[in-house]
Amino acid sequence: MATTSKQYKAIGEDLWKSRTDKINSELFALTYGALVVQLIQDYEDYAEVNKQLEKMGYNIGTRLIEDFLARSSLGRCSDFREVGEVAAKVGFKSFLNITPTVTHSGAPPPSSRSTSAAQQSGVPGSSFILTLDENPLAEFVELPDEALEGGLWFSNVLCGVLRGALEMVQMQVQVEFLSDVLRGDESTEIRVTLLKYLEEEVPVGDD
Repeated sequence: MATTSKQYKAIGEDLWKSRTDKINSELFALTYGALVVQLIQDYEDYAEVNKQLEKMGYNIGTRLIEDFLARSSLGRCSDFREVGEVAAKVGFKSFLNITPTVTHSGAPPPSSRSTSAAQQSGVPGSSFILTLDENPLAEFVELPDEALEGGLWFSNVLCGVLRGALEMVQMQVQVEFLSDVLRGDESTEIRVTLLKYLEEEVPVGDD
């Protein structure tokens, strides 16, 4: 796994360096911040803003995955543990130039029988946590008390991106923020939980 992780990291580095359509990080952060402010003004409800950010991210993720697969030339992941490695070391790196730390966790065992982590990492309930040491979206942000009390997850668009991208490769997942330094937490963490593998749909008219 160590060698594989290094290889993924190298792929992510190469993809970021070769990307010609980079946007200035400061402009990116300020533009995203303006979007969140506009949503707050439109909906006046932080729970609804969280939903809208996730929905926007989902739509972005369903499109980004095509570019990601084409540029990375990576095949299908062997299990959900590998999905976490690829998401952090290649996905986040190639689009945001950050590499979150990945912490894996297997599915809860169905009975008292012991089950290896390798066996559990590809079944529903398997999960991984991405810890972001830095977050380009929140670079110039300080949340007001009202937003903190209202439960705003400022970077919730990232949850949607992950959900949308993984759904396009036949994985239904639940993605949620566990903590955010913007809310006074010690770290920013996102948990991705595998719900089920989706059947590949055959287009209408095809056998």
